[in-house]
Amino acid sequence: MGLTPNVPQQEEPQYTYETAPTPRWVAILFGILIVGVGALAYSGYSARTSLQTELVEATKSMDLLSQQLEQANDQIAELRGKFEVTSEKLGVTQSELDRARQLATAIRKEQRESDKQLLAKIGEVEQESAAKLGAVSSDVAGAKSDIDATRKDLEATKAGLQRVVGDAGVMSGLIATNREELESLKRRGERNYFEFDLKKSKDLERVGPIQVRLNKVDVKRSKYTMTVYSDDRSIEKKDKTVNEPVQFYPAGAKSRGSIYELVVYEVQKDRVIGYLSAPKEIARQ
Repeated sequence: MGLTPNVPQQEEPQYTYETAPTPRWVAILFGILIVGVGALAYSGYSARTSLQTELVEATKSMDLLSQQLEQANDQIAELRGKFEVTSEKLGVTQSELDRARQLATAIRKEQRESDKQLLAKIGEVEQESAAKLGAVSSDVAGAKSDIDATRKDLEATKAGLQRVVGDAGVMSGLIATNREELESLKRRGERNYFEFDLKKSKDLERVGPIQVRLNKVDVKRSKYTMTVYSDDRSIEKKDKTVNEPVQFYPAGAKSRGSIYELVVYEVQKDRVIGYLSAPKEIARQ
């Protein structure tokens, strides 16, 4: 009976993770958010103060009109008394006095109607002022809630970004494990990022300054094999795992800052999705 040779088993790659320092752009964005909250609060306070001033002025106007109405009524009563005394002295007939009284009654009725309309207008102004004050307060509260939600989203995105030792033994830059984190990396603007959605094929596909070909996908083990073509060189990256930085240098470069990093964050049947991270000075060449 033949003996089966002992075949060394391939050990799974081990990665070292370290928490990224708080990015400067997050602190700047927090500052902008705080300034925005202050601006909104000041705007709400200014609008509320203006409306309260208008309400006080309207109340003063109403009190002044009430005083003027009382003075006018007193003057009418005084004139009526003088009129009756004068009529008696002049011998005005009863029918003429009745006619004068009817005219005075009609005038007084018109004055009362005018007073009611004026008071109704003042009431409408008060209601509109109160409604505007409530709307301004609601807007400020809503804006504050939106800013708090944005701050929490930024904190969650920042926590997801991490550094990992890549397959070339070099500590990577910040890597993204999904598209949302990739957008966060793009906003930082430290490197150039080229997204890709590759299907298993015999043909090459360009991703930024390089070309790649997806050779094999193992969905169950979340692994894939890919061939990278850069500067007339081909490099096979075999059995790489999800979120593992696949690292290689362009021709003539060996410094950490010039390294390329390929990251696949999603593996599907005969398909991988991820991005290429490249230094800006090299990507522009």
